[in-house]
Amino acid sequence: MSTSFAEALSVGLLVVVLVCAVVRPFGWPEAVVAVPAAALVVGTGAISLDHAAEETARLGPVIGFLAAVLVLAQLCDDEGLFHACGAWMARTSAGRPGRLLVQVFAAASVITAVLSLDATVVLLTPVVFATAARLGARPKPHVYACTHLSNTASLLLPVSNLTNLLALAASGLSFTRFAALMVLPWLVAIGVEYAVFRRFFAADLDAGATAERTAVEPEMPLFVLLTIAGTLAGFVLTSVVGIDPAWAALAGALVLGVRALARRRTTPRAVLRAASVPFLAFVLALGVVVRAVVDNGLADALGDLVPTGHGLAALLGIAALAAVLANVINNLPATLVLLPLTAPAGPGAVLAVLLGVNIGPNLTYAGSLATLLWRRIVHAHDTEVGLGEFTRLGLLTVPASLVLAVVALWGSLHAFGV
Repeated sequence: MSTSFAEALSVGLLVVVLVCAVVRPFGWPEAVVAVPAAALVVGTGAISLDHAAEETARLGPVIGFLAAVLVLAQLCDDEGLFHACGAWMARTSAGRPGRLLVQVFAAASVITAVLSLDATVVLLTPVVFATAARLGARPKPHVYACTHLSNTASLLLPVSNLTNLLALAASGLSFTRFAALMVLPWLVAIGVEYAVFRRFFAADLDAGATAERTAVEPEMPLFVLLTIAGTLAGFVLTSVVGIDPAWAALAGALVLGVRALARRRTTPRAVLRAASVPFLAFVLALGVVVRAVVDNGLADALGDLVPTGHGLAALLGIAALAAVLANVINNLPATLVLLPLTAPAGPGAVLAVLLGVNIGPNLTYAGSLATLLWRRIVHAHDTEVGLGEFTRLGLLTVPASLVLAVVALWGSLHAFGV
């Protein structure tokens, strides 16, 4: 196959895969188009079998980790964790929408960091809708917070986002080192988001609400919280001894899963459904298609655009490029494309990519799959999300939070001698 034809085929298939992931024609899972596309680039020789196998081997542990975390999050929901979070937010907000926004920011930031952005979008967003309705508060600022924080607050831990798992593997950092370097950028980015939200949604937050107490307040499920704490400790321990952290995630999912099955709060079929096998297949297939695009010229084209060096200016340039690319081709393909180009420059460049692909998607609907999923959930609750409003909010939050987060990363890298 000629190089020009292989390049055109791989790029065309990537576009088709991404468009179908956004539109989901006939309600099809993303994998329905992505898997045949991956088979086509391999079958036609647009990507060699060796490179396809190499990409599969690279993504295998990441996908296993993702599956375990998805199951863990669903089991936490089955045990009432998110329902209890909603009751806590309603109680502690005392009928004040401004305080409710603080509670949503706190809950969404922690849930995103510990249980991944999918938990915030799929499980917390409906709870926030219900909580706002109970209090008679306008839902818009709180619901918008869920989607923005599902992206921005996913900076902290390797388990918070699929892009983080990919970056961890490329950076050579341990779990704890990764978290230590990202904690300051995480706090800064969330702080900027909160400041902008308070001003942007001032009218909604001043509208008032009613304090409400339910007759029976659900308790936080202690066993679930202890299991999550043990899983986080397992992430640290496996990182120290050099074991794949996916084993710690699997252990946490098994503990909750066995307990839930014994109590008949779930079924094996429900656990398998929570693992979202079609989505895992989509991620793997997308990785192969993106690798075909990279092999057929994209790496050379972007290689000239990636800033060199280790200074603040280089980090800002890398993060900006990553943010733009995330909004053009979605943040997951952007991560797959940029990591091999930036990894030789060291962990700082890899983490700068991560800032761009995690914060940048708040600018457009197509920036991340999480945002697209959030939009569907919002529509299911009969709430309209205007493109203009979404974009204006993104223009106010993304540049400021990205620049300040990069500065914070630069400071952390110097402080830890990386």
